[in-house]
Amino acid sequence: MARADSFRTGTAGRSLAAPLPHGELHLLTAEQLARPAFIAAWERLVQTASEPNPFCEPWFLLPSVTQWGEADGVIIKAWYHEGRLSGLLPVVRSARYYGHFLTHAKGWLHPNSFCGVPLVAAGQEDAFWRDMLAHFDRCAGRALFWHLPLLPAQGPVNAALEQMLARYPRGHYVVAEESRALLTGKTGSAAYLEAAIGPKKRKELRRQHNRLAEEGALVFERLDDDAGLAEWIAEFLALEADGWKGKAGSALACAPNTRALFAAALSGAAATGRLERLALRLDGRAIAMLVNFITPPGAYSFKTAFDEAYARFSPGMLLQLENLALLERRNVVWADSCAVEGHPMIERIWRDKRRMVSRNIAIGGPLRRGCFRLLMAWETRPRRNA
Repeated sequence: MARADSFRTGTAGRSLAAPLPHGELHLLTAEQLARPAFIAAWERLVQTASEPNPFCEPWFLLPSVTQWGEADGVIIKAWYHEGRLSGLLPVVRSARYYGHFLTHAKGWLHPNSFCGVPLVAAGQEDAFWRDMLAHFDRCAGRALFWHLPLLPAQGPVNAALEQMLARYPRGHYVVAEESRALLTGKTGSAAYLEAAIGPKKRKELRRQHNRLAEEGALVFERLDDDAGLAEWIAEFLALEADGWKGKAGSALACAPNTRALFAAALSGAAATGRLERLALRLDGRAIAMLVNFITPPGAYSFKTAFDEAYARFSPGMLLQLENLALLERRNVVWADSCAVEGHPMIERIWRDKRRMVSRNIAIGGPLRRGCFRLLMAWETRPRRNA
């Protein structure tokens, strides 16, 4: 009898006609993605993946596909090795490339997903990349190249890709990169804070905390279950919408699909033990809130908001001081801030950096690869400093 995550159960989607060197690739629709048997196999892949990515786990990717998958033309590529689901990556074909018209295949992300690394079973990284490239070579369609956004540069999946490209050369290059704040270390939160921030700033933060406590009953809250979750979500959405993001129209509550994604993702994360919620409350009302996704051995600091009426007390910064307790979790070695490079607040506390790279890789036959070399020469040409 076939295993529950075998392609022979019929839940794995359409199989490609030509076999690949190491496994089989199946193209899944949104309906097939949501089938219980496939979700069970998917969750087993999450547990064995060489690198965590919450934005590719069922509780986040399923509501993402529900909101944007049809409009964006998302296809889930599920890779099977010896009948077991061993790799998963959402992909789209797009004609838009950094503001230009250039058809290509790319790993799919939306503005609220912050890591593009595929889920790959540990030990199968090389086979996964070789099969994926063999697939794109055969099924390039109109795509000139394959674009892989936001891969952790020091992660095992990207390392395996680099090693594979060195052994089996084809045109490729890093088209963009960023370094965002990373929390890591073997010290406790108090020792980390002392090393990260000078005595003058620590004294100022203590003063702000004490002044804020004079405004009312100041309480810090940390939750990792689903108690009162619906009310907490509504409170967060309202707090964020009351600030500058609401005025700019970029708050989660400003659009029905981002509101729905946030609610579904937090509910799903709580159900799978992936959610941590922090809040700083003054007389019971939240004036700063933060969402972490706990994905051992890492964590992702997903969203934060604060009441701008209390900006003089730096409530967001005070909440981040409590968030340093991530260092004391036995199952967390690092935490990704998911913040833009150069963020003025988080980079004052989190001292390390996580380098993220976006890659272009040649696919198809000689003519297509020749065109790709022209693009690579143009995008990697020496540029004069402004």
